[in-house]
Amino acid sequence: MTTTQLTAPSISARNLPSFEGLKPSAVKLVSTGSLKSGYVLKRSFRGLVVKAAAVVAPKYTSITPLGDRVLVKIKNVEEKTQGGILLPTTAQTKPQGGEVIATGEGKKLGNAKIEISVKTGAQVIYSKYAGTELAFNGSSHLILKEDDIFGTLETDDIKDLKPLNDRVLIKVDPAEEKTAGGLLLTEASKEKPSFGTIIAVGPGPLDDEGKRAALPVSSGDSVMYSKYAGSEFKGSDGSFYIVLRVSDVIARLS
Repeated sequence: MTTTQLTAPSISARNLPSFEGLKPSAVKLVSTGSLKSGYVLKRSFRGLVVKAAAVVAPKYTSITPLGDRVLVKIKNVEEKTQGGILLPTTAQTKPQGGEVIATGEGKKLGNAKIEISVKTGAQVIYSKYAGTELAFNGSSHLILKEDDIFGTLETDDIKDLKPLNDRVLIKVDPAEEKTAGGLLLTEASKEKPSFGTIIAVGPGPLDDEGKRAALPVSSGDSVMYSKYAGSEFKGSDGSFYIVLRVSDVIARLS
């Protein structure tokens, strides 16, 4: 009987599902060569090799971001709950904050040169999946574009966030507890709210001349926003807050 030789197919990491903390570009599939017919496909791979942050060699003593990029030292992952319970690695929340270590020279808009708006030493909150993570001087760092930074935060409470550019901070209205007919809703059946009150607004986006354009909403406004937009955080008061771009605010309520 003739044995058919099958070459292990090439699978693009881009076709793999993206999980929290796992970027498709960080996955490498290792092939073992050929397969005989009847073998299960998974035998053609030794497994998924997940690359950690890029390690900067000790011979390099400094990193200087270019353009509108910012170098951030990532805040350590919380290993315990507020009640002191040790969290397993899989349950630890991926950090979205850190300290600005260095900034680029800025960018050009038309004839105007725009400097980075965050300064060295500032504590910032950024998009969860932004930037390139690297290990440098024994700590985790992230190089990302300034536009991926939500805002600066001088305390440990998200309600004190100062948004950057065209972003706004909204305190989310609680989900409805009952239906219109008075029936109590279970947690699973409660609709995700898309209403809230604006707590803080950024200075506005830059136009072609490098000037800030005022946002159409202000602190205190009650608004409706796109249901699946932005990044949600829980404040120390137990309330939920969301940071999103003003373009995701779809109506003002009164």
